[in-house]
Amino acid sequence: MHVVFTVRAAYVRRMPVLALLATGFLTGVGLIIAIGPQNAFILRQGIRRERVAVVVLVCVIADVALIALGTAGIGIVFEHAPWVVEIMRWGGVAYLVWFAWTSIRSAFGDSEALAPTASGATTAEGRSAVSVVAATAALTFLNPHVYLDTVVMLGTVANQHEARWVFSGGAMLGSLVWFAALGWGAHLLAPVLRSPRVWRVVDVAIAAVMLMIAARLAVA
Repeated sequence: MHVVFTVRAAYVRRMPVLALLATGFLTGVGLIIAIGPQNAFILRQGIRRERVAVVVLVCVIADVALIALGTAGIGIVFEHAPWVVEIMRWGGVAYLVWFAWTSIRSAFGDSEALAPTASGATTAEGRSAVSVVAATAALTFLNPHVYLDTVVMLGTVANQHEARWVFSGGAMLGSLVWFAALGWGAHLLAPVLRSPRVWRVVDVAIAAVMLMIAARLAVA
């Protein structure tokens, strides 16, 4: 058994560059494809056609930075300092509950503010770029699972390979492709979803997702 494991480990470390890049890509996409605060927020902004490029850019930059830190070996900090994760966990719970409340208020607010225009956008002015960046960053960095998936897990897997930065490069590319596809895919669906009732359903669904994730974090 030990010999078989050693042979497999050696094969993994010597995996061809393109295969290693593809493995990193699929691993990265597999970890971020599940519905989470980031993905839910991107869907919301995409459907509302509100600062989609800003949200996608912040998410991609955050993932690239965290994957790079994990590949560089900083994941060991989180393994030896669990109190850091605890602080982020409860901060994330508080922020997710607050965000859910704002989504519920938006869903049952002024219906005229949600009325779509001919272009598919709402008549409301929407958030400023700064507030969207702040919200995206909070939903990203206050979620402990982001660190466990990118810094710890991806970093650990990347360091099993001799060409670890090739693997992490594939994972970074996966983040870019996924977030861009999610954001602009929702953006393209906006003209189809022009009813204020649909906007309310989206906001209520986002609130439900945020509360569910907050509950999972609280009992984790």
